Amino acid sequence: MRYEESGPIKEKAMSFSIRIYKLAKYLQEKNEFVLSQQVLKAGTSIGANAAESRRAESLADFTHKLEIASKECEEIRYWLELLWKVELIQENLYNSLEDQAAELHRLLKASINTAKNNRK
Repeated sequence: MRYEESGPIKEKAMSFSIRIYKLAKYLQEKNEFVLSQQVLKAGTSIGANAAESRRAESLADFTHKLEIASKECEEIRYWLELLWKVELIQENLYNSLEDQAAELHRLLKASINTAKNNRK
């Protein structure tokens, strides 16, 4: 099972990963090394897990990998809110990244639900 090479999940996850990478670099410049690593790991693993799902061994494996990506979306949303609340990022950046993460989460959940319905 594969999702499209140019599909919306891949494109949006890559765009989000690039923004997260830049945010992590900014945090490192502020000597926030632990938070920068948490943000980098969670934010970039969304796309990595979605990409890995393209080569899934079964429909169950496919949905499992997308579910991991979905969980990473929830994790990055936590870190982003924390960064905003401790005033490491401004509200406009938080809102922009949160919106992007929420959109990714909706796309992942829709793909998971479609795959599960196809399994029946």
